[in-house]
Amino acid sequence: PSAALALLGSSAAAVVVWKWLGKRQIQKKMEEVRRTRDEGVKKMAKAVQQFREQVPSVQTDAILSLSLLELTERLREGSLSPRTVLYTYLEKALEVTQQTNCLRHFIPECEEQLQEIQRQKEKGLLYGIPVSIKDHISHKGHLSTCGLVQCLDTPVQEDSVLVKVLKSQGAIPFAMTNVPQSLFNYDCSNPIFGQTLNPLNHQKSPGGSSGGEGALIAAGGSILGIGSDVGGSIRLPSSFCGLCGLKPTAERLRWVLGGGPVFWCTPLLNMDVCSCPTPVPWVLGPMARDVDSLALCMKALLCQEMFQLDPTVPPMPFDEEVYSSSARLRVGYYDTDGYFPLPPCTRRALRETREALQAAGHQLVPFSPPRIHYVMTELFLKTFFADGGRAWLDLFTGGIVDPSLKSQVNSCKIPRLGKKLLALILKPLQFLLLLKVKNVAMISTCRSVKEMWNHHHQIEAYRTEFIARWRELRLDVVLCPVLGPAFTTGYAGKLLTAISSTMLYNVLNFPAGVVPVSTVTEADEEELKLYQGYCDDPWDRTLKQAVAGAVGLPVAVQCVALPWREELCLRFMKEVETLGREK
Repeated sequence: PSAALALLGSSAAAVVVWKWLGKRQIQKKMEEVRRTRDEGVKKMAKAVQQFREQVPSVQTDAILSLSLLELTERLREGSLSPRTVLYTYLEKALEVTQQTNCLRHFIPECEEQLQEIQRQKEKGLLYGIPVSIKDHISHKGHLSTCGLVQCLDTPVQEDSVLVKVLKSQGAIPFAMTNVPQSLFNYDCSNPIFGQTLNPLNHQKSPGGSSGGEGALIAAGGSILGIGSDVGGSIRLPSSFCGLCGLKPTAERLRWVLGGGPVFWCTPLLNMDVCSCPTPVPWVLGPMARDVDSLALCMKALLCQEMFQLDPTVPPMPFDEEVYSSSARLRVGYYDTDGYFPLPPCTRRALRETREALQAAGHQLVPFSPPRIHYVMTELFLKTFFADGGRAWLDLFTGGIVDPSLKSQVNSCKIPRLGKKLLALILKPLQFLLLLKVKNVAMISTCRSVKEMWNHHHQIEAYRTEFIARWRELRLDVVLCPVLGPAFTTGYAGKLLTAISSTMLYNVLNFPAGVVPVSTVTEADEEELKLYQGYCDDPWDRTLKQAVAGAVGLPVAVQCVALPWREELCLRFMKEVETLGREK
């Protein structure tokens, strides 16, 4: 017995030591990556300083104040040089990331691209424009981390299609921006690079998962950025940071490498870009300070280079005639989806926008999206947690989990029997709470291939139902709310299902964009004190806490069109933007 006890004790000690060594190895890897980033920042700061010494007369504020259209014109006519513009934005990005921690890494090869565009025979539509890209968009020689430890070993071997097209159009990718761990969060924090802050209020989140992009552009450190969206990851940071952002139809832009998906490091996310069915696909899209910038970016990307590099992209160039049209629109609208009630300021902003559109001669038609509870629980969340979240849990190497994700991770760790019992116990309560599912532990899973295929069919059937209702009302576009204003940091992980306003159009695969139209007023803040949601339950109260203290922060609306009608969506966004500015 004593020998057995000694063996057992030594085995337990060995396990403890092995776990400690594993965690220590992970910590060293994370420290090394952070050190590499910090060295890159120092080198870039030195390069900027050298440029300032060589060209001391640069009018930084004047350059940063130019819109994208104005800047492209100045670059093409030669009154500004690409080198001056690049170093102006590098200097500003250095300043912004010190305040907000929005950058994951500078791209030193931007100097090589600067030389390359001088050799191009024709100046592309984005000639000389510095562009920032989200962390996971592949750039040769750099990591695509997704905020995950397991993605810190192997740099990408080839530029993604999108980066290649940007470069062919004369753009200069110069920075990669921070993201939440695993990308499945609409805050912006990970254990490797830390928390990104909203530049408009450092107590607030910039949104996610394209939160680094949102913070950098909103603070003036980038004039154009590329994010991605699977539940609102372009639109939520745009809403929180006061930007314009577009989620196109998924197949309109592609991001794959020559031989594989961008998410080479993420098994869970591989399903959305490889050859298996993609019921709720990821999609890339632009983020900028105005709608014209989004339109120019789409026009530049939808070119022969894109169609040749990836023949699965439909060869549909940007339709300038639709974007430039001034025809009156038939606009469907709603101010709540009946699932997760948003703060008073969002309803006010939507009402004012609706009134402005009506005064401008557009026809406004009440519209009610069908069965949002069903979409949220049975279609959207079930897509990502069809296996009970096991594939997602596998991403968290060594148990390194960001605090903002711990509640979701812990829910997924509940054994299947425990989840069934929990669902059974909460089923009556779920009905009383107007069927709002707040916790991934209550989401049903797909237990067979047949169930998975049936799930895909249900999504297609819902799309057909939604389009039929749209056509029955003869709508051109839809005006609807988007979650906002910016949450206080740490709250997004507690309110996963608050994204129902954006998630819907990922399930439908409709183009959808966000436009800031107002700011939170003192009156909004007073009205928020009376906010009770639908049930005044703990989650309604949590939302109230999350958005409190937002006076002066932007409030946005969402604009939607049918699939493949990005130009019409942008034209509607431009109308909303113009009316908002006039107001």
